[in-house]
Amino acid sequence: MSVAIFTATEFLPGDAASLLLGQQATESNLKNLRHNMGLDRHPVERYSIWIKNAVQGDLGMAARGGATINSMVKSRLPNSALLAAAAFLIAVPTSLFAGVLAGTRPDTKLDRILSIGSLLAISIPEFIIGVILMMVFATKLGWFPSSSIMLPGESIWSSPKILVLPTITITGALFAYILRMARANVIEVMESNYVRTAILKGISMRQVVFKHVLPNALIPTITVIANNVGWMFGGIIVVEFVFAYPGIGSLLIMAIDTRDMRLLQSTALVIAAIYAFANLAADLVYGLLNPRVRVGQ
Repeated sequence: MSVAIFTATEFLPGDAASLLLGQQATESNLKNLRHNMGLDRHPVERYSIWIKNAVQGDLGMAARGGATINSMVKSRLPNSALLAAAAFLIAVPTSLFAGVLAGTRPDTKLDRILSIGSLLAISIPEFIIGVILMMVFATKLGWFPSSSIMLPGESIWSSPKILVLPTITITGALFAYILRMARANVIEVMESNYVRTAILKGISMRQVVFKHVLPNALIPTITVIANNVGWMFGGIIVVEFVFAYPGIGSLLIMAIDTRDMRLLQSTALVIAAIYAFANLAADLVYGLLNPRVRVGQ
């Protein structure tokens, strides 16, 4: 994973030295700065130094500002975690509830509204949803700020309104994906023989849904939720860029813009590690819910 990240960043045009000194820089000045930044070393040597320090918890220094990458990641990662947690905690229960409603009432008006709405939410890219929300609720109505820029020393808790529009943007598509899968799984389980038998025995629909439908429909839906963890991190990067949200995604965009390879590689490595950990956690939860996939069974 680290090799892929490092190799990919090596193909980006330009470097931090050229951007720092500008177009009027002399070749001698560029050469000296590249030497001081270690950019004149062989890529294999640069990778060895970078990954060795990263394993020890030292991500190095940013090319601009003189700040350590560790401190930059530490200050922004909680903001991204808060944004992801807010979207996840809103989207998962509401989408599962809506999916069960639609799945137990197929071809009704409610089902059609939810199906069409979720299809639209999936089809529209996150950055377009973000811009639309910004135009309506920030520019026109003035209910929320159009950007999430914070002054030095401020925190999200001192201005919680900056969290609202980014959270809604991420929640929309995540809600739609989970809803559609939950609906499909509920319909499939509702058509099974054991559910039909339970209904014919006179068991109430409430008991059928909670005792038979939900346990069997929830397991494959967990897979979709796990797969959407990776999508959510990609969506967070886009949303943070649109709203200038001070998170790990906007830090990655800043690193690309300034060609700060060390910051870019370190930030991408942190995001990849979080993604891998989140998927591992989702697999463990899936194994607990479905005994058939437990190790050794």
